[in-house]
Amino acid sequence: MTEKIAVLGAGSWGSVLANLLSENGHDVYLWSHNPEQVNILNDQHENPKYMKDFKYSTTLTATGDMEDAIKGASVVLIAIPTGGIREVSNKVGTILAKLNQTSLVLHATKGLEQVTYKRPSEILAEEIPAANRRGIVAITGPSHAEDVARKDLTAITAASADESHAKEVQVLFNNDYFRIYSNDDIVGAEFGSALKNIIAIGSGILSGMGYRDNAKAALITRGLNEIKRLGVAYGANPFTFSGLSGVGDLIVTATSVNSRNWRAGNQLGQGKSLDDVIEDMGMVIEGVYTTKAAYEMSQERHVEMPIIESIYKVLYENADVKVIINGLMQRHIRSERD
Repeated sequence: MTEKIAVLGAGSWGSVLANLLSENGHDVYLWSHNPEQVNILNDQHENPKYMKDFKYSTTLTATGDMEDAIKGASVVLIAIPTGGIREVSNKVGTILAKLNQTSLVLHATKGLEQVTYKRPSEILAEEIPAANRRGIVAITGPSHAEDVARKDLTAITAASADESHAKEVQVLFNNDYFRIYSNDDIVGAEFGSALKNIIAIGSGILSGMGYRDNAKAALITRGLNEIKRLGVAYGANPFTFSGLSGVGDLIVTATSVNSRNWRAGNQLGQGKSLDDVIEDMGMVIEGVYTTKAAYEMSQERHVEMPIIESIYKVLYENADVKVIINGLMQRHIRSERD
């Protein structure tokens, strides 16, 4: 059945998801705050800043009018960086209330809000009135926009406290190259998708310094243990971290040059300053901000996270990477189960 779907955020991930939904036969409106981007998407079916050399479906409609995108949409998907999700979700709530409309609200954001350290679904719940949302679903898992655009085989997770809403999302997205699994642990899914960006920065640092596969495997494995430890402290199901939004997302983000977090770490490992890396990237590096959030959350809950604490010191205290690595390797010996 064809549904009207509003996708808010025309970056690489938002635009590719919008294109997929359009090709699946839905009436998709892709919102962007950039008029030039809207015109190029509608006239040339391209998004050169984010997806070079990719042609979008001619049935996909871009718009700069958020209300026009949302009006009549059974589903609203927010796909923007964490730093803007509260402002955009507040506007969504205002528009839905004005229209007296109730929609299923999805997000594809991987991070934690600064200062409050709230997960995206918590922000959506605060900013969008309950009367105007049927449910909240997080879409997350191992997926580079570039690979989805090429129709590489992809499997991700739709997570919601009410799994029936996640199952609705499965029907919207599933096709012969893109498969979604449902999950009722939105807390774990959001923690996994946010914190893996930190480990990806660490993996990039190791590569930039010349370390090889053994080092990256150790970092990813022990890093996953820290992600799970913090997530469980905040109410997540530990089994979630063995799934697509946990180890799956961690693997793809911490091992690929398509990951901007990995690329940022790689430049840091080669000796560039964080300010230069941020300027060079030109896009939000979620892991930089999530590192600060995770470190302070671990301090609050007394959760031991030596790897994430070490990456925090590199990013925010200008610690010497070689000294940090030596300190990690010389820590007291312990059981793998710890």
